[in-house]
Amino acid sequence: MKIGIANDHRGYHMKEFLKIYLDKLGYEIIDYGCDSEDPVDYPKYAFMVGEAIRDKKIDFGILICGSGIGMSIACNKVKGVRCAKVSDEEEAKITRIDNDSNVIAMSYHIGNEQAENIVYAFLHTKFSDLERHRRRVEMIDNYFNDN
Repeated sequence: MKIGIANDHRGYHMKEFLKIYLDKLGYEIIDYGCDSEDPVDYPKYAFMVGEAIRDKKIDFGILICGSGIGMSIACNKVKGVRCAKVSDEEEAKITRIDNDSNVIAMSYHIGNEQAENIVYAFLHTKFSDLERHRRRVEMIDNYFNDN
């Protein structure tokens, strides 16, 4: 399974930590940057992960920035992306079960141990595939911003 991961300058250290964790779990990791603590514009990195999801180059994405909110908003602009900003394991599980989310965004403030727990829950929880959830996901996927 291929996992795309990206960050802004504030999420750099957590991304590096999570890459080691994901490698230990046996995932193939594609790092979309950024590669330092030098200030960057986060949408660029969120778009790269979103486009990789859209183009089926990766199976899931992980984004890390100051709050997780900005990257989530940016990534969700890419058609086919369902990115959830999550703060704990329960949210990571629910967004997979109910929304079939393919990307999560997190704040670097949560700390490395909590980030590990979130990533594990996200990657090890399956979509429920209940009719009501499929229907809702299809509604989201079929919506166009020009409506």
